[in-house]
Amino acid sequence: MSPTDARPRYSRVLLKLSGESMTSDGSFGIDPGELTSIATEIASAVRDGLQLAVVIGGGNIIRGAKLAAVGKFDQSTADYMGMLGTVINGLALKEALKSVGIESRVMSAIHVPSVAESFIRARALRHFEKGRVIILVAGTGNPFFTTDTCASLRAIELGAEVLLKATKVDGIYSADPRKDPKATRYETLKFATAIEQKLAVMDLTAMTMCMEHSLPIVVFDYKTHGNIRRVISGERIGTLVTA
Repeated sequence: MSPTDARPRYSRVLLKLSGESMTSDGSFGIDPGELTSIATEIASAVRDGLQLAVVIGGGNIIRGAKLAAVGKFDQSTADYMGMLGTVINGLALKEALKSVGIESRVMSAIHVPSVAESFIRARALRHFEKGRVIILVAGTGNPFFTTDTCASLRAIELGAEVLLKATKVDGIYSADPRKDPKATRYETLKFATAIEQKLAVMDLTAMTMCMEHSLPIVVFDYKTHGNIRRVISGERIGTLVTA
Protein backbone atom coordinates (compact mmCIF):
# COMPACT_ATOMS: atom_id res chain seq x y z
CA MET A 1 0.00 0.00 0.00
CA SER A 2 1.39 3.39 -0.97
CA PRO A 3 1.62 6.30 1.53
CA THR A 4 -1.21 8.03 -0.34
CA ASP A 5 -3.49 5.00 -0.11
CA ALA A 6 -2.74 4.67 3.62
CA ARG A 7 -4.02 8.15 4.44
CA PRO A 8 -7.38 8.23 6.25
CA ARG A 9 -10.41 8.38 4.02
CA TYR A 10 -12.35 10.02 6.82
CA SER A 11 -11.66 13.41 8.37
CA ARG A 12 -13.60 12.89 11.62
CA VAL A 13 -14.63 9.57 13.17
CA LEU A 14 -15.87 8.16 16.44
CA LEU A 15 -14.37 4.91 17.70
CA LYS A 16 -16.39 2.85 20.18
CA LEU A 17 -14.23 0.59 22.36
CA SER A 18 -15.54 -1.87 24.90
CA GLY A 19 -13.97 -2.02 28.33
CA GLU A 20 -12.91 -5.59 27.51
CA SER A 21 -10.62 -4.25 24.78
CA MET A 22 -8.33 -2.98 27.54
CA THR A 23 -7.74 -6.36 29.15
CA SER A 24 -6.93 -9.92 28.16
CA ASP A 25 -9.70 -12.43 27.47
CA GLY A 26 -11.61 -13.49 30.56
CA SER A 27 -9.86 -11.00 32.82
CA PHE A 28 -10.79 -7.81 34.62
CA GLY A 29 -8.85 -4.63 35.14
CA ILE A 30 -6.41 -3.09 32.66
CA ASP A 31 -3.69 -4.98 30.82
CA PRO A 32 -0.78 -2.62 30.03
CA GLY A 33 0.06 -4.56 26.88
CA GLU A 34 -3.47 -4.34 25.46
CA LEU A 35 -3.70 -0.67 26.40
CA THR A 36 -0.40 0.16 24.70
CA SER A 37 -1.44 -1.73 21.57
CA ILE A 38 -4.66 0.29 21.28
CA ALA A 39 -2.85 3.58 21.87
CA THR A 40 -0.18 2.76 19.29
CA GLU A 41 -2.76 1.94 16.61
CA ILE A 42 -4.73 5.10 17.34
CA ALA A 43 -1.54 7.16 17.18
CA SER A 44 -0.58 5.78 13.76
CA ALA A 45 -3.91 6.96 12.31
CA VAL A 46 -4.34 10.36 13.92
CA ARG A 47 -0.84 11.52 13.01
CA ASP A 48 -2.20 11.89 9.46
CA GLY A 49 -4.54 14.64 10.64
CA LEU A 50 -7.64 12.58 11.40
CA GLN A 51 -9.96 14.00 14.05
CA LEU A 52 -10.88 11.21 16.46
CA ALA A 53 -13.28 10.83 19.37
CA VAL A 54 -13.26 7.64 21.44
CA VAL A 55 -16.17 6.37 23.53
CA ILE A 56 -15.08 3.66 25.94
CA GLY A 57 -17.05 1.16 27.98
CA GLY A 58 -16.37 -0.03 31.51
CA GLY A 59 -17.09 -3.77 31.47
CA ASN A 60 -13.53 -4.64 32.47
CA ILE A 61 -14.01 -2.67 35.69
CA ILE A 62 -17.64 -3.31 36.59
CA ARG A 63 -20.81 -4.44 34.83
CA GLY A 64 -23.68 -2.40 36.18
CA ALA A 65 -26.30 -4.32 34.21
CA LYS A 66 -25.27 -7.61 35.84
CA LEU A 67 -25.41 -6.12 39.33
CA ALA A 68 -28.90 -4.81 38.65
CA ALA A 69 -30.00 -8.14 37.14
CA VAL A 70 -29.25 -10.12 40.30
CA GLY A 71 -31.41 -7.75 42.29
CA LYS A 72 -28.74 -6.50 44.67
CA PHE A 73 -28.66 -2.96 43.31
CA ASP A 74 -31.12 -0.48 41.94
CA GLN A 75 -30.39 -0.20 38.21
CA SER A 76 -29.80 3.56 38.41
CA THR A 77 -27.11 3.05 41.05
CA ALA A 78 -25.56 0.15 39.14
CA ASP A 79 -25.48 2.19 35.94
CA TYR A 80 -23.73 5.08 37.68
CA MET A 81 -21.16 2.63 39.01
CA GLY A 82 -20.58 1.50 35.44
CA MET A 83 -20.13 5.11 34.34
CA LEU A 84 -17.37 5.56 36.90
CA GLY A 85 -15.67 2.47 35.46
CA THR A 86 -15.52 4.19 32.06
CA VAL A 87 -13.83 7.20 33.70
CA ILE A 88 -11.05 4.92 34.96
CA ASN A 89 -10.58 3.48 31.47
CA GLY A 90 -10.59 6.92 29.89
CA LEU A 91 -7.82 8.14 32.18
CA ALA A 92 -5.78 5.03 31.38
CA LEU A 93 -6.19 5.56 27.65
CA LYS A 94 -5.19 9.22 27.99
CA GLU A 95 -1.92 8.24 29.69
CA ALA A 96 -1.24 5.53 27.12
CA LEU A 97 -1.75 8.02 24.27
CA LYS A 98 0.54 10.49 26.01
CA SER A 99 3.27 7.82 26.19
CA VAL A 100 3.20 7.48 22.37
CA GLY A 101 3.19 11.23 21.75
CA ILE A 102 -0.53 11.89 21.21
CA GLU A 103 -2.29 14.69 23.07
CA SER A 104 -5.81 13.94 24.27
CA ARG A 105 -8.52 15.19 26.59
CA VAL A 106 -10.91 13.18 28.75
CA MET A 107 -14.43 14.63 28.65
CA SER A 108 -17.06 13.28 31.02
CA ALA A 109 -20.84 13.31 30.92
CA ILE A 110 -20.90 13.42 34.72
CA HIS A 111 -19.20 16.11 36.78
CA VAL A 112 -15.77 14.90 37.93
CA PRO A 113 -13.67 18.08 37.61
CA SER A 114 -10.65 16.71 39.45
CA VAL A 115 -9.94 14.19 36.69
CA ALA A 116 -11.86 15.19 33.53
CA GLU A 117 -13.47 18.07 31.72
CA SER A 118 -17.24 18.16 31.49
CA PHE A 119 -18.47 17.39 28.00
CA ILE A 120 -19.35 20.59 26.16
CA ARG A 121 -19.80 20.28 22.41
CA ALA A 122 -18.11 23.58 21.51
CA ARG A 123 -15.11 22.72 23.66
CA ALA A 124 -14.87 19.26 22.11
CA LEU A 125 -14.83 20.78 18.62
CA ARG A 126 -12.07 23.14 19.75
CA HIS A 127 -10.01 20.15 20.88
CA PHE A 128 -10.44 18.70 17.39
CA GLU A 129 -9.15 21.93 15.89
CA LYS A 130 -6.05 21.68 18.08
CA GLY A 131 -5.37 18.11 16.96
CA ARG A 132 -6.33 16.39 20.21
CA VAL A 133 -8.01 13.02 20.55
CA ILE A 134 -11.21 13.29 22.61
CA ILE A 135 -11.90 10.47 25.07
CA LEU A 136 -15.57 10.49 26.04
CA VAL A 137 -16.46 8.80 29.33
CA ALA A 138 -19.45 8.26 31.64
CA GLY A 139 -21.77 7.39 28.78
CA THR A 140 -24.59 9.87 28.31
CA GLY A 141 -24.51 10.72 32.02
CA ASN A 142 -27.88 9.04 32.50
CA PRO A 143 -28.82 5.57 33.74
CA PHE A 144 -30.65 3.14 31.42
CA PHE A 145 -28.55 4.17 28.41
CA THR A 146 -25.65 2.09 27.11
CA THR A 147 -22.27 3.31 25.96
CA ASP A 148 -23.37 2.24 22.45
CA THR A 149 -26.13 4.83 22.68
CA CYS A 150 -23.57 7.34 23.92
CA ALA A 151 -21.40 6.55 20.89
CA SER A 152 -24.29 7.16 18.50
CA LEU A 153 -25.30 10.37 20.27
CA ARG A 154 -21.80 11.86 20.39
CA ALA A 155 -20.97 10.82 16.82
CA ILE A 156 -24.03 12.67 15.56
CA GLU A 157 -23.49 15.62 17.89
CA LEU A 158 -19.85 16.04 16.84
CA GLY A 159 -20.44 15.57 13.13
CA ALA A 160 -18.51 12.32 12.74
CA GLU A 161 -18.61 10.74 9.30
CA VAL A 162 -18.71 7.18 10.63
CA LEU A 163 -19.05 5.24 13.88
CA LEU A 164 -16.48 2.47 14.23
CA LYS A 165 -17.54 -0.26 16.67
CA ALA A 166 -14.77 -2.55 17.90
CA THR A 167 -15.93 -6.09 18.73
CA LYS A 168 -14.53 -9.58 19.24
CA VAL A 169 -15.77 -10.84 15.87
CA ASP A 170 -14.81 -9.74 12.35
CA GLY A 171 -18.18 -8.24 11.47
CA ILE A 172 -21.89 -8.97 11.64
CA TYR A 173 -23.13 -12.50 11.04
CA SER A 174 -26.51 -13.99 10.20
CA ALA A 175 -26.23 -15.91 13.50
CA ASP A 176 -23.71 -16.32 16.29
CA PRO A 177 -20.68 -17.85 14.48
CA ARG A 178 -19.52 -19.44 17.73
CA LYS A 179 -22.74 -21.46 17.91
CA ASP A 180 -23.81 -21.84 14.28
CA PRO A 181 -21.16 -23.09 11.81
CA LYS A 182 -23.46 -22.09 8.93
CA ALA A 183 -23.53 -18.44 9.98
CA THR A 184 -22.46 -16.10 7.19
CA ARG A 185 -20.78 -12.72 7.51
CA TYR A 186 -22.20 -9.62 5.90
CA GLU A 187 -19.84 -7.23 4.14
CA THR A 188 -22.58 -4.61 3.92
CA LEU A 189 -25.93 -4.36 5.65
CA LYS A 190 -28.89 -2.01 5.86
CA PHE A 191 -30.05 -0.67 9.22
CA ALA A 192 -33.60 -1.81 8.53
CA THR A 193 -32.41 -5.38 7.94
CA ALA A 194 -30.26 -5.41 11.08
CA ILE A 195 -33.15 -4.13 13.19
CA GLU A 196 -35.76 -6.43 11.62
CA GLN A 197 -33.60 -9.54 12.02
CA LYS A 198 -32.41 -8.48 15.49
CA LEU A 199 -28.78 -8.89 14.54
CA ALA A 200 -26.37 -8.18 17.38
CA VAL A 201 -24.88 -4.88 16.22
CA MET A 202 -25.77 -2.31 18.88
CA ASP A 203 -28.76 -1.77 21.11
CA LEU A 204 -31.98 -0.65 19.41
CA THR A 205 -31.78 2.95 20.61
CA ALA A 206 -28.26 3.36 19.22
CA MET A 207 -29.14 1.70 15.93
CA THR A 208 -32.26 3.80 15.45
CA MET A 209 -30.37 7.03 16.08
CA CYS A 210 -27.75 6.12 13.48
CA MET A 211 -30.41 5.12 10.97
CA GLU A 212 -32.39 8.33 11.43
CA HIS A 213 -29.28 10.47 10.95
CA SER A 214 -27.78 8.33 8.14
CA LEU A 215 -24.64 7.73 10.19
CA PRO A 216 -22.86 4.60 8.90
CA ILE A 217 -21.44 2.04 11.33
CA VAL A 218 -18.47 -0.25 10.74
CA VAL A 219 -18.36 -3.31 12.99
CA PHE A 220 -14.89 -4.87 13.08
CA ASP A 221 -12.58 -7.16 15.05
CA TYR A 222 -10.20 -5.20 17.28
CA LYS A 223 -8.31 -8.33 18.35
CA THR A 224 -6.54 -8.68 15.01
CA HIS A 225 -3.30 -6.70 15.25
CA GLY A 226 -3.48 -3.51 13.19
CA ASN A 227 -7.24 -3.53 12.66
CA ILE A 228 -7.91 -0.43 14.76
CA ARG A 229 -5.41 1.52 12.66
CA ARG A 230 -6.77 0.02 9.43
CA VAL A 231 -10.41 0.81 10.09
CA ILE A 232 -9.65 4.32 11.37
CA SER A 233 -7.61 4.87 8.20
CA GLY A 234 -10.59 3.93 6.05
CA GLU A 235 -9.73 0.36 5.00
CA ARG A 236 -12.78 -1.75 4.23
CA ILE A 237 -12.77 -4.41 6.93
CA GLY A 238 -15.63 -5.83 8.97
CA THR A 239 -19.25 -5.02 8.14
CA LEU A 240 -20.49 -1.65 6.92
CA VAL A 241 -24.03 -0.77 8.04
CA THR A 242 -25.78 2.05 6.17
CA ALA A 243 -29.22 3.56 5.67
